[in-house]
Amino acid sequence: MQDLGNTQFFKVAADKEISVKEVLKAVFDAMTQKGYNPVNQIVGYIMSGDPTYITSHNGARSMIMKVERDELVEELLKDYIDNNNWS
Repeated sequence: MQDLGNTQFFKVAADKEISVKEVLKAVFDAMTQKGYNPVNQIVGYIMSGDPTYITSHNGARSMIMKVERDELVEELLKDYIDNNNWS
């Protein structure tokens, strides 16, 4: 039986750090699996901030909401520039 007169301690596992690129990939995959157009849906989310543009399948909505929308745009733009030899 526990001694309820003393402070009880417990540890909560910290969320695993995940990069913005990994979030975008996971969200893209979840949207594709559910039959949505991931580009249209992600753009809708970025423009409006409305999380219902993103499916909750595989935790995609929760993941994308942990990232600021400006960080999503920044990551997408950096990747676009890097892949089009602008730098």
